[in-house]
Amino acid sequence: MLIKQIDAEKILNLAREGKVTLRKDPGIHSFSYGSRYAVTDIPKFTFPEVSATPEVAYQLVHDELEFDGRPLMNCASFVSTWMEPQADKLIMENINKNLADQDEYPAAQVVHGRCVSYLADLWKAPKDGNAVGTATGGSSEAIMLGGLALKWRWREARQKEGKDTSKPNIIMGANAQVALEKFARYFDVEARLIPVKCETNFTIDPEEAIKHIDENTIGMFIILGSTYTGHFEPVHQLSQMLDEVERRTGINVPIHVDAASGGFVAPFLYPDLPWSFEVPRVVSINGSGHKFGLSYAGVGWVLWRDAAYLPRGLVFELHYLGGAEETYTLNFSRPACFVVTQYYNFIRLGREGYKRIHTDSLSNARLLSRSLEATGVFELLSDIHRRRGETYHGLLKQAREAGKGQSVNDIQSLGDEFQAGKQGSVDGVDGELVFYNAGLPVVTFKFTYAFQKEYPTVTQAAISLLLRVKGWIVPNYELPPSCETVEILRVVVRESMSADLVDGFMHDMIWALKLLTEQNGVGASILASQDPQVQGNRTPRFYGQDGQPIGDTNEPKQQSNTAMQQMTSMLHNEKTKALHEKWNKTFVWARKQMSATSEYGWKLASQHLGKEHESTGKQDSHHQSTYARPC
Repeated sequence: MLIKQIDAEKILNLAREGKVTLRKDPGIHSFSYGSRYAVTDIPKFTFPEVSATPEVAYQLVHDELEFDGRPLMNCASFVSTWMEPQADKLIMENINKNLADQDEYPAAQVVHGRCVSYLADLWKAPKDGNAVGTATGGSSEAIMLGGLALKWRWREARQKEGKDTSKPNIIMGANAQVALEKFARYFDVEARLIPVKCETNFTIDPEEAIKHIDENTIGMFIILGSTYTGHFEPVHQLSQMLDEVERRTGINVPIHVDAASGGFVAPFLYPDLPWSFEVPRVVSINGSGHKFGLSYAGVGWVLWRDAAYLPRGLVFELHYLGGAEETYTLNFSRPACFVVTQYYNFIRLGREGYKRIHTDSLSNARLLSRSLEATGVFELLSDIHRRRGETYHGLLKQAREAGKGQSVNDIQSLGDEFQAGKQGSVDGVDGELVFYNAGLPVVTFKFTYAFQKEYPTVTQAAISLLLRVKGWIVPNYELPPSCETVEILRVVVRESMSADLVDGFMHDMIWALKLLTEQNGVGASILASQDPQVQGNRTPRFYGQDGQPIGDTNEPKQQSNTAMQQMTSMLHNEKTKALHEKWNKTFVWARKQMSATSEYGWKLASQHLGKEHESTGKQDSHHQSTYARPC
C-alpha cells in the first residue's frame, strides 16, 4: 500500500486551544505511560535518534494497533484469521528461516516441494509428474508469474513466425480482482475487460469474451470465485468455446485460472466440477493458501500443468547462497514459516478435513442467506442457498413476468416448496452439495425494491456504518462496470464464523435496521430523511413463515408492535423473553429453509436453537464451536 508522508497532529494542534506551545514538536508520540517509564519523546514521522526500552516500544505499538478492527468480525476479508495452536507453534519455530536459502534450509525446501506435489494432485495435473510450481507471497504475485509465462510463450511463438509482438492483450471479466489488472498494466499488456451481466451472475460473459479474441491475445484469465458475489466462472464452457475458436481461426488461447479462493473450495466440495488441469486448455492455476487454504496471510501458490508452459527464460539459476538453485518469483527472500504451516494444514486436515470445514462454512452462509431473506428487507444476489440452476437473475425475471413485484423474494422457492424440490436420492453431506448451486461461502445482498420504495433515504452504506459500530466490518460497494449502479453488501463466511456468530450478526443487523427506520430514532435524524412526507409513519415490512407481512404497515409508529421491534427490543430489555423466543423461532425457521447439511458441527449447532428451544423459549447452554476441527 502506498502511503504519503503525513502529519495528522497538525489537525489536533488546531483543537488544543492555545496549548500547542506545550509541544514544540507535534510529530511526537504522546505516550500514555510516559511517567511510568520515564519516556523521552518518540517521533512519529522522522527516524528516532535514541533508543527506547522494549517495554515502551511494545506498549506504544500495542496501543496504536488497538484501533484495528477485530479479525473475528471482519466479514470483508477472505483471509484466514485463525490457526490451531500447533500451527502457531510451528510459525514461531520457523519464523527466522528464509525459504530462498535452499542450501541452508533444505528441510524447508522439502516441505515446499511436497506442497507443490500435493497441489498438483489436488488440481488434477497430468499423471506424468511433469507439473511445476512455486510458493509465492500470495495470489497477487502468483497471478503476475502466471501472466508473464503466458506473455513469454505468446511472444516466442510470434517471433518464430516473424510476426509483431508489440501489442499483446489478455481477456478477463470486469469483475477481476485488482491483481489481474495490475499484471496487465505493469507488464505492458492490454487488459480487455469484458462487462459483466446479471444474466451471467455478474461474472464474465462468455459470448462477449470470445468476440474480443485476436491474434495478439496471450490468454484468458478465468476466475474461480468472484470476489464480488462468490460465483464461479464457467471454465469448462469457455474452454470448449476457445476450442471452437481455434478450429475456426487457428488462434490458440490458453487459460490461466485465478483460483485464489475457489482453488481450495472446489476440489473438496465440487470434485466433479471441471475447472482445473483436467481441462486441457488450462495451462496454469494460482491459489491462495491464506484464504480457504486456511493459513495465515503470507502464502500463495502457482502451478503449471507441465514445465513446457513455463519459459526457461523466466527461470533464474542462482549460486551465491552456497549451492545451485532455480527460482521464478518476484520476491526473493521470504519466510519459510507460512509454507510450513500450509504443509501442516495439508497433513492435518486432508481431503476429509477441508471438506468438512468448508461444508460447515457453506451451511452457515446459507443460514445467513435465509435469515436475511426472512427479514423481508434484503434480497440475495449470491446463489449458494438456492437450488441448482435457480439463480438471482432467473428468479427476478420470473417475478417480473408474473407481475409479483421487483424482488426475487416474491417468487423463489421457500418453505415446504423448497424442501419438496429435493429428490429422494439427494441426502447427506454430498447430496446437499449436489442440490445447491456451486460457489464460495460468500453472501451478497441488497435492499429489496419494496423496502427502497418505502424508505428511499435509508442507504446500505448506513447499514455498513452502523454494523461497524457493533464491531462488524461489512463492505458496501458497487458491482463491476455495466452493473455499477447496483450496490451490494457482502459477508465472507470463513471457518471462524459459526452459527452463533450468524445469530449475533442478525441481531445487530435488525438493530441497525430499526435505528434507521424508526421515526424518532438516530437513523431518522442523522442517517435517514427527516422529511415526514418521505419518512412517514409507516413501519417496515417484515414477512412471516406464511410469506405474509407481519404487522399493519399503515399503523402509526407509536402504536405499532412490528416484528422488527419485537426482534430488536431483546437487545435492550432482558425481561422480554417472549420477544426473544419470537426471534429464535424466526432464526429456526430460516435454518429449516436451507436445511442442515453437514452431520458434523450441525449436531451442536442445532442445539442452539433447536425444537426444544422453539417450544420453550429457554436459552440453551450449548453453542456451535467456532474452531471445532473435524479430525
